[in-house]
Order: sequence, then structure tokens, then C-alpha cells
Amino acid sequence: MTAVDFTAFVERLADLASATILPFFRTSLGSKDKNVGGMFDPVTEADHAAEAALRRVIQDTFPNHGIIGEEFGSIRADADYVWVLDPIDGTKSFIAGLPTWGVLIGLLHRGRPTYGVMVQPFTRERFIGDGESAIWRGFGPDHKWTERKLSARICDDLGQATIITTSPLLFQPEKLEAFRRVEARARLSRYGGDCYAFAMLAAGHADCVVESGLQMYDIAALIPIIEGAGGIVTTWDGGSATGGGDIVACGGAGLHGQVLDLLRGD
Repeated sequence: MTAVDFTAFVERLADLASATILPFFRTSLGSKDKNVGGMFDPVTEADHAAEAALRRVIQDTFPNHGIIGEEFGSIRADADYVWVLDPIDGTKSFIAGLPTWGVLIGLLHRGRPTYGVMVQPFTRERFIGDGESAIWRGFGPDHKWTERKLSARICDDLGQATIITTSPLLFQPEKLEAFRRVEARARLSRYGGDCYAFAMLAAGHADCVVESGLQMYDIAALIPIIEGAGGIVTTWDGGSATGGGDIVACGGAGLHGQVLDLLRGD
């Protein structure tokens, strides 16, 4: 497949996900709890329908590719090319009617994230990256469809930084203590966002995102977007973020180093 064909295919996946999910948003859609007995972890008919639709198209088009998805597990996860899908990242926001959720579609090549898209069907935004560059597509102030390059903001002083986490409730006690050390030094701390928080970092509106307990499907698609915008994303110990875990993303290396030191308690 040529680069043009590949781009067109990913756009097709994004269109399909949007068309499948959007009719469910802000309706009386119910949800089930995947984590009975623990913290509420909802899944909806929209999650299942979107991932099933994406998987069908990928398997029909690339039968030798692997797929890792939140709702239906993995097939051929050791293939050279593996698609990583999160049909609705931010399901809690979705069922609450809040627009801070998105569809994550990522592609690994030999285990490395090489392409990622975050689609927000309600706001009709797309954040796209290949690790070398990243772009945003959406409606501009003139209400016309537009495209612009994403560029993360450089902030080398945590005291001037805006940081985001989805919710302090998602941290284990010792990890919450580590996050609070970072939060105490920051100029502004905001909660909520899920994948949208990472997109705002890539767009230059936030300086740092700190999360804990992410899965591969929560982060793989976002890595090429963040890095393509000039940002940095790793685990709390500075390792690869591809497999998920405790994740920190920053707009620049100076801030990233400060945050890592505080998370480690240095």
C-alpha cells in the first residue's frame, strides 16, 4: 500500500468509528460495569459496536495484521503490523454527556508506535501523528474545515506549568502521593480529559499529563501524536510508554525531567 492509500484507509476507519458511535452519544444509552466489585469501569453498546466494526474492516483489508483492542482482546499480537484500538477512551465522560472522550486508533510496526489518530466525533476533531509530525483537523473560528500543525509548548518551569490528570481517584495511595508532589509545584492543575488531555498537550494548551495504570490501548495511538508535536511521553521511570502503565507526558525535556524527579521522590 502506498502512503496515500494508507492515509485514506486510516481516514476510513476514523469515519467508520464516528458514524458508529455518534448516534449513541447523549442518548439514554445504558452501560455495564466491567469491574464488578471494584471501581466502576463502564462499557456501552457504542464501545462494542465501534470496535467490532473497526476490526471487521482491518481484518478484511489486512488479514495478516494483528489487532489489540480493549473490548475484544488480541489476535496475532506478534505480527509485524498490529492495530491498537480503544473505541471510546473516556467512557465515563461519554455516558455523562461530556465531550472529553475520543476514539484511539494506533498502528505498531514491530512493536513500535508508528501512527496514531485520536478522533472526537462530536466536536469533529482529529489529531493525527506519525512520530515525526502531527496535525489537527477541525473547524476553525471561521467555521470552515481547516488543518494545522500541532506543536507542544515548551515550559521548563513547573511553577508556570499547567498539568492534567484524569482523576486522582485512579491512583493507588503511594502513587497519589507522588502525583501530589508534582501538583503542589504546578501553577495550574486540572482533572478530566482521558485521551483529550494528551491531545491538548500536543496542541500546546497543557504542559504535562500524569496518569497511572494505563493499558496499551489507552496510550499507543497517542504516542506518535505527542512525539510528532515535539513532546515527550514515557513511563514514570523514563522507559517506553508503549505498553502502558504509569505514564507522564510533557511538552519538553526540561519539564519532563523535573516531573520524573518528583514522581520518584528525588
